[in-house]
Amino acid sequence: MAERPLSLMNSLKPLPLMTKRQRSSRPLSFPKPESSIQKTLKPKVVKPRTNPTKPLKHQQSTCPTNPIKWVPLNLGKSELFLPLTFPTGQTFTWKQTSTLQFTGSIGPHLFSLKQLDSGDVGYHIHQTSDESAAKLALLNFLNVGISLSQMWDEFSASDLRFAELARYLGGARVLRQDPVECLIQFLCSSNNNIARITKMVDFISSLGQYLGTVEGLTFYEFPSLERLSLVSEQELREAGFGYRAKYIIGAVNALRSKPGCGAHWLASLREMDLHDAVDALSTLPGVGPKVAACVALFSLDQHHAIPVDTHVWQIATRHLIPELAGALLTPKLRSHVADAFVDKYGKYAGWAQTLLFIAELPSQRALLPSTLWSTEEEKSAHGRKRKTDKKKT
Repeated sequence: MAERPLSLMNSLKPLPLMTKRQRSSRPLSFPKPESSIQKTLKPKVVKPRTNPTKPLKHQQSTCPTNPIKWVPLNLGKSELFLPLTFPTGQTFTWKQTSTLQFTGSIGPHLFSLKQLDSGDVGYHIHQTSDESAAKLALLNFLNVGISLSQMWDEFSASDLRFAELARYLGGARVLRQDPVECLIQFLCSSNNNIARITKMVDFISSLGQYLGTVEGLTFYEFPSLERLSLVSEQELREAGFGYRAKYIIGAVNALRSKPGCGAHWLASLREMDLHDAVDALSTLPGVGPKVAACVALFSLDQHHAIPVDTHVWQIATRHLIPELAGALLTPKLRSHVADAFVDKYGKYAGWAQTLLFIAELPSQRALLPSTLWSTEEEKSAHGRKRKTDKKKT
């Protein structure tokens, strides 16, 4: 034990001795009874969870956001523009956490991405146990091995409308998501709107491992199939999933019966041709042609997959197959639409379709001059203008 300084020793004065009278008048002090001591030292009993599938309450530790050191990815705006990549219906787990900044998890790693003033995209790792693995996961997720600007040049050379749109919508990159995560998200998307899809995906994400909080938003590692198998259909229905609860539970159980507990089986579809991959996905409960095409395009390297819905049908009949305008969309015509995109754009037709789809989104319309709006958009805008004029008069 360290010795006290002499100056401190000298400053200490001995306590005065008590007289016999003082000692006799001092009240006696007795130790607490044994029962009282035991009560004081009795450990707190932690009751078992009655609902093992309910998300745990986590101690909220906010990830520092200021100052953040951004590491450049050497991906300019023409290769990756975040506002045209994340909030456009590919993924619902990434959130906007600041101006031109989006945050999300890739496996056990938590990232923020930001469009820097230079136009480059910078990244920051909030949570990981292996920075090298995290960087590789991010590059894989962003499909960096594919040159978007080169692809856009090729499409623009053969399609005047695409060339005009690409001037304003550059950097709309297709992501390479985890197949399980992508499948569950698009099962939630069936006949649904973005706000409700996001709420459902947030609920499912919260069943995974807590990774951190950024700008007040909480992020989790997307749960495994094993974790999802603990959730009941009733719990999902109570969380607002409706009929989709049945399909999610059914798909999880079906995947768990596959080789490698499902995740390996899904990833193996990357090695198949598109037709076989879509057929395999369609054996899962709740997976129709559109959901299968979305999963194939956004997670299985099937770059010419075309998710055909009414919006894509309208794009096709306006610009690719106008002779079918006014026809009723049938399964046979869905296949015809997909073939028309592939004939026009080749092996990366799904990437071209993604940009054409984004151009139709109301949230992105402000980026385009009105001359590039579709006929329906022009009619809608003129209708709103007439209503406004009438109110003024």
